[in-house]
Amino acid sequence: MNWSNVIHTIIFLSLIGPGIMGNILMFARLGYTSALETEKKPIDVILIHLVFSNMIIICTTGLKELATVFYFRSFLGDIGCKTTVYLARMARGLSICTTCLLSVVQAVTISPRTTFWTKLKPQTSCQVLPFLLLFWIVNVLISSNLLSYIKGGSSLNRSVAIMYIGHCYMLPSRHIIKWFFLSLMTLRDVIFQSLMGWSSGSMALHLYNHHKRVLYLYSSRFANNSPPEIRATWSILILMACFLFFYWVDFILSFYTGFTVTHDSISLNIKTFLELGYASFSPYVLISRNVRVPNTLHAH
Repeated sequence: MNWSNVIHTIIFLSLIGPGIMGNILMFARLGYTSALETEKKPIDVILIHLVFSNMIIICTTGLKELATVFYFRSFLGDIGCKTTVYLARMARGLSICTTCLLSVVQAVTISPRTTFWTKLKPQTSCQVLPFLLLFWIVNVLISSNLLSYIKGGSSLNRSVAIMYIGHCYMLPSRHIIKWFFLSLMTLRDVIFQSLMGWSSGSMALHLYNHHKRVLYLYSSRFANNSPPEIRATWSILILMACFLFFYWVDFILSFYTGFTVTHDSISLNIKTFLELGYASFSPYVLISRNVRVPNTLHAH
């Protein structure tokens, strides 16, 4: 095994193990909290869906990387390649949409009650289900072209392939089809990430102004404490920054390698880190910092 494969294996194992454990812990925590409540909160449903999307990304990317790291040439096959690559791409889109919905719901939740945005606040968990269903429909359709162009390495003349994806290969497609689906993916990413940035920025600004009012009303001896709303603000900002970093760098790298046909080991190692990074790190951000905005915020 050369140094490139050693580095690839280290990156793979250091992300997939903690990633699976973190998402399982997050799911268990959400399940325990929901079991104690008579009515499921909308934010819990969104977080469970985000954890589910993360697990799809980790498992599908993990299978693909497992075939690469341990040289299982016929491990996936044609159907396995189509399934893993398709699910990984679809789950990536679901993660984008779900993170956006999480940020928007939180921003609406803590907005002043006199504003128009409070009317958009979901009151029950059932009210967020249509959005999640819409996310599935959109991402299933956007990723559908992969089912026609992904082939297993053992059943393909590799001279006709244009992209290597862990013992799976992508066949060349018509330029109009390629640009159509790339445009849809780019449009989806820009819309949802712009909404996420706007809502998170609005929430951070609101919490910052609220914190200044609290410090003005109370004595200065409380200034060194860390109010729950400030911790919630940092949680959202860290999660948003983590999301934007991993997904935009991954998008740029995928765009570059797709059109320059670059398959060097450095690019593959970076892409593996980016594909698994957000899905592996985000549950620990959610666990270490309570994303739920405290009810005491509305009491002041």
